[in-house]
Amino acid sequence: MVVLDLTIANVSVPHIAGNLGISLDQGTWIITSYAVAEAVCVPLTGWLAARFGAARVFIVAMSGFGAFSLLCGIAPTLGVLVAARIGQGLFGAPLMPMSQTLMMLVFPPERRGTFMAVWAMTTLMGPALGPILGGWISDNWSWHWIFLINVPIALGSGLAAGVLLAKVRTPLTRAPIDLVGLGLLIFWIACLQIVLDTGRDHDWFADTGIVLLTCASAIGFVAFIIWELTEEHPVVDLRVFRHVGFSSIMVTMTLGYGAFFCGNVVVPQWLQAVQGYTAFNSGLVTASSALAALLIAPLAARLSNGGKVDRRWLLGGGLVWLGLINLLRSTWTTEATMFDYAMVIFLQGFGMPFFFITITTMALTAVDPQETASGAGLQAFLRTLAVAVSTSVVLTYWGNQQRLVHNEIANTLNPGPASDALGGLGLGPEAISGFLNGVVDQQAITVALNNTSVVAAFLLFFSAAVLWFVPKHTTRQGAGPMGGH
Repeated sequence: MVVLDLTIANVSVPHIAGNLGISLDQGTWIITSYAVAEAVCVPLTGWLAARFGAARVFIVAMSGFGAFSLLCGIAPTLGVLVAARIGQGLFGAPLMPMSQTLMMLVFPPERRGTFMAVWAMTTLMGPALGPILGGWISDNWSWHWIFLINVPIALGSGLAAGVLLAKVRTPLTRAPIDLVGLGLLIFWIACLQIVLDTGRDHDWFADTGIVLLTCASAIGFVAFIIWELTEEHPVVDLRVFRHVGFSSIMVTMTLGYGAFFCGNVVVPQWLQAVQGYTAFNSGLVTASSALAALLIAPLAARLSNGGKVDRRWLLGGGLVWLGLINLLRSTWTTEATMFDYAMVIFLQGFGMPFFFITITTMALTAVDPQETASGAGLQAFLRTLAVAVSTSVVLTYWGNQQRLVHNEIANTLNPGPASDALGGLGLGPEAISGFLNGVVDQQAITVALNNTSVVAAFLLFFSAAVLWFVPKHTTRQGAGPMGGH
């Protein structure tokens, strides 16, 4: 449900923008506000679990997520919706790392690998099914229901967790609240969110305010790192990065997830804006990867947890495959059919399980058992931060490429024959100019999409190369053998 909310709004942005009377760029605040708010709270997972207990944090977070989902669904303005999405992200943040932590506690070591693979399917299926579900709801009901549908699920999950986890106890540590660290965390991420949300409207670093906010975020980040590494009871335990395997895996995951998510942002908007697809049909195309992912996921889970195959080969192979599919996607044209687009996205699904399932297992087995909550929290933090940053970066790059390509096409275009033909049909000069400009716009947006896919492909290739800095023997707790301690 939490992963689903990262992508379910993507195809609904045009509907939300039209209903609230805002631009598409402003509509993307709905995505980034949720992702950045989640990023703020996710690193606190380890501290929250130690202070209040993993089961209790999970139940409270689930209840809060449902309450803010209700507020999102009834929001009358963009400001209220963004505020509710921030609340939704804050309460949704602990759910994924807490669920990982509880699974590691509930299941014996010999069964953890299997159940972690099942858990990893949520991070796999969420991005795939989010667009199709969001599209169908937006077309047939209204965008409000993409949030309201969470309410009964959260209510039922909260009640079930209260019953099933009643006997689960984790050691409590009455560590003092690291107010300085918490303040620095909120400060630098809040500055970053403002930069990400408003940078495109202010021409990024051409605006003094954006420059100042960027500098403030950078200074706050450095101060946060220094403070947390020297604080006796840090709100975010950065010491888990002392494990070379964990650190290298996090770099790979951040780059890979950011590059992968780029397509989830731009493809639905391109299909609707240029090809005229409904939100549902756009969701069908972007969700076609789910079928291939379901077919290959059992094999990926078995190989990842079998101990006979080096997980680096599995993860690297998945990343390279995703990169190759991005290169294939860079050949798209406006003349292709819906089946052509869906087939490319379908092929992408064969690489997704090897990325999502393998990297989840590798990350949590690369830290000591008592650091599981902190490791899971940092993993989720970097994943959500990658989503927020990649959303703003890819939309900026896509927009800049559109303008550059539009100018290139306009400078080389010979409109004479087309203008004569259109004039023969009875169109006036203004109508002819508007029609030709629309055609150029369509082609410019498409070429810009293809250029974006090429950049994403090379980022995926680079993340696969970084992976080989991970030591071969990274397993530090039971989750399927891969090497010694």
